[in-house]
Amino acid sequence: MSEFQLDNRLDKDCFVMGDLPLCRVLLMNDSQYPWFILVPRVAGVYETFHLDEEQQLQLACESSLTAAILNDVFEADKMNVAALGNVVKQLHIHHIVRYENDAAWPDPVWGRLPAKAYDKDQVSEIKKKLESLFSCFE
Repeated sequence: MSEFQLDNRLDKDCFVMGDLPLCRVLLMNDSQYPWFILVPRVAGVYETFHLDEEQQLQLACESSLTAAILNDVFEADKMNVAALGNVVKQLHIHHIVRYENDAAWPDPVWGRLPAKAYDKDQVSEIKKKLESLFSCFE
């Protein structure tokens, strides 16, 4: 069995925030939206049904808890949670904090506007805000 490797595009477009029991947590490098991605650290997985039952339950738990914490920490008007995989085949779940005044509202964020990169201090600040998420699994 092959070892987990993050898809090159996700690796290029995101910052690693840390690992939950199943998923790697990524921050999309677009400062217009707090946009996080959960990627199960299981090789060769493209769909949730490729995971075994225990992994599926763990993914659901991690995704739900991530959405709830992001909602509270970033004071979202709406959480968008989706798994598309049309461009990046590797299973990954988007968790996007949306605001009624964000750049793409009410449309989806994909391809709407060119990304605006974070600076190093912004990434550090966001990582600090996520401490409560990672502490839930300690």
